[in-house]
Amino acid sequence: MRLPHGLRALAHGEYRRFYFAQLVALVGGWMQTVAQAWLVLQLTGSPFKLGLISTLQFSPVLLFAVVTGAVADRLPKRRLLVITQTTLACQALLLGALVATGLVEYWHVAVLGLLLGFANVFDQPARQSYVMDLVGKDDVASAVALNSAAFNAARIVGPAVAGVVIGRFGVVPAFFVNSASFLAVIVTLARLESPGRPAREARASMREEIAEGLRYASRTPRLLLALALVLIVSLCVFNFTVYVPLLARTVLGLGAEGFGFLMAALGVGAVAGALSVGMQGSREPRLAQMFAAAGLAFGALLGLAATRHVWLAVPLLFVTGYAGLKLMASCNTSMQLRAPDELRGRVMSLYTWVSGGIFPIGAFLVGTISQWWGVSAAFFWNGALGLAALAGIMLWWRRRHA
Repeated sequence: MRLPHGLRALAHGEYRRFYFAQLVALVGGWMQTVAQAWLVLQLTGSPFKLGLISTLQFSPVLLFAVVTGAVADRLPKRRLLVITQTTLACQALLLGALVATGLVEYWHVAVLGLLLGFANVFDQPARQSYVMDLVGKDDVASAVALNSAAFNAARIVGPAVAGVVIGRFGVVPAFFVNSASFLAVIVTLARLESPGRPAREARASMREEIAEGLRYASRTPRLLLALALVLIVSLCVFNFTVYVPLLARTVLGLGAEGFGFLMAALGVGAVAGALSVGMQGSREPRLAQMFAAAGLAFGALLGLAATRHVWLAVPLLFVTGYAGLKLMASCNTSMQLRAPDELRGRVMSLYTWVSGGIFPIGAFLVGTISQWWGVSAAFFWNGALGLAALAGIMLWWRRRHA
């Protein structure tokens, strides 16, 4: 039976096994994200310290993503992924043990968040470029959309389950479940046949290879445009581990279960947005759709700045998730299709660098603004900043192609 365009990547047996194992781990990861945010608020009650944890967690991406992209182009990707997934499992297990024994302090969460960041900065470019080895160029748009859908399906299930679990049993089970979930990925990777070997043997130094990837990106206008859009959306929109706990607790007066419900609304929209990109098939996403998605996401942030009721926050979070993920999946697909095989790890490391590396700055700004003026002011600031930056990018593109 012929699968629809959006699901064609699942026809590849190795990708299918890897995909469902990753889905299990992503659910566990989102459970830990919710539990960690709630734990920090319990320990400190400080929006600033909550934002600081996110800053520490994503700082390695900002500092080292370009380097680890070159590493992904030099080493077998499957072996590298086994190492990163094992590190993530140990990180979750240790954090859970500290909470269970009552020994946990804020600095423990901060240090382990930094460790998670270092594991992720090696994991992400290797995982994203490994997809091409598993499905080939014709089905990469489907694979990118399915990966985004899995990430955001987990955003639905993980926070919803975590909200119930935290409300009844506390945060400890979420950390242990996340640690166990990585075992599925490690076992699956060990059984895959594709090693994800480099497209060519390294003939230059690491510095020269990094420079080669940067030169290629700087000379490819469509890549620059995609990176610019990812940058502003990552800076202004994707700070929900800071935004949503504060919206739930300080504006809407909700507990852990309500927080999980808000995160689920965000995730439902994001799954819909990611799948809408996969339905386009193997063609490159249209620029008009990408600009429209970014504008819609920023407009939804302005709406969240004014909301004081759950019935209004839920659809706005849905729209934000839909538009934000449609834009991110479109940019990811565009970059995968534009990147040569031998440069894919380095090109996708730029996506990781911009999408994850800018997050510490955004999280710090959101935490600081929320500390002094409230989370509603943070929503308004980021929505307005995003629309202004989007207008500047559109003007640059129009002048370049006039």
